[in-house]
Amino acid sequence: MRHYLDHNATQPLRPEAREAMLRAMDCSGNASSIHAEGRAARKLLDESRDSVARSVGVIAPMVIFTSGGSEANNMALKGAPVERLIVSAIEHPSILEAAKTSGKPVEVLPVTGDGMADLTAFQKMLKGPRALVSVMLANNETGVIQPLADIARLAEGHLVHTDAVQALGKIPLNFGLLGVDMMTLSAHKLGGPAGAGALVVRDGLAVEPLVHGGGQELRRRAGTENLGSIAGFGAVAGMRQDTRALRDRLEAALDGAIIFGRGVERLPNTTCFALPGLGAETLLMAFDLEGIAVSSGSACSSGKVAKSHVLAAMGVAPEISKGAIRVSLGWNTSEETSDQCTAAWRKIRDRHKARAAA
Repeated sequence: MRHYLDHNATQPLRPEAREAMLRAMDCSGNASSIHAEGRAARKLLDESRDSVARSVGVIAPMVIFTSGGSEANNMALKGAPVERLIVSAIEHPSILEAAKTSGKPVEVLPVTGDGMADLTAFQKMLKGPRALVSVMLANNETGVIQPLADIARLAEGHLVHTDAVQALGKIPLNFGLLGVDMMTLSAHKLGGPAGAGALVVRDGLAVEPLVHGGGQELRRRAGTENLGSIAGFGAVAGMRQDTRALRDRLEAALDGAIIFGRGVERLPNTTCFALPGLGAETLLMAFDLEGIAVSSGSACSSGKVAKSHVLAAMGVAPEISKGAIRVSLGWNTSEETSDQCTAAWRKIRDRHKARAAA
């Protein structure tokens, strides 16, 4: 029997999302049409937008549906009315690459050894023209949660964007309490379908569209909306999962491993760790042979095991970071799956010890 522990890459589709998508597929109208079929599609679209808006405590017109988190991140960085960008060193590639191609000057905010944004360095970087500050709420590799409210408070006079893709459904999330101007969300990270995301934009803030054409999404993102995936997104947007007890149980069994970010607040489902002397590719293959699906950090690298820019920014030595893997739990993770992962880990660790002693 296989056990899936790579939920930060994508979560299995929740039954509620599947049912909503099937119903949406029977809706034959275009939400921009005024006939009865079009109005039915519009109703479904509006209901889904309301659901996503409620999940982060905003009004529906603030939600712009996109094809996913990467598009929303690109729209935020390239469309913000600012003169420069400040992005943290541990951002997702869709932020780092969007920043590079934005045509705006880019400054990189360093992080501490725990993976937290360096607020002392940040305050110095704020001197200068109006900037868009982009700091993810929770890191996809380590799960470390950033002090976004403090960052937004310090950045007064600038704009603040957060990639909250990994946070939605895992920790309480409120746009207003964070004090940000824009927030990125994605459906498939909490059990919705791939192909649906959103950029939440503060009321009154104008952001240049990334996709031009028709008047959809209040003229902020052209193109006929992906109604099926959006309906699936709306069906799960308000759902929460609490896997902290399972994560803590698993981590307690990882004797001999280095757990990154352990000393600060992290997502309740994420453990990034390494066993000195073992490479990530070897660990991944060993877990896979034991029937356990885990990963080596970001899932956006064409299937290759590559050096983690997140751990490098945290100052982790290359001989340690090259062995880092990530276990991420989800809505359907059971105690049995957690225990199977623990059993597999002990077998792998013991084999490594035996070889090292030979």
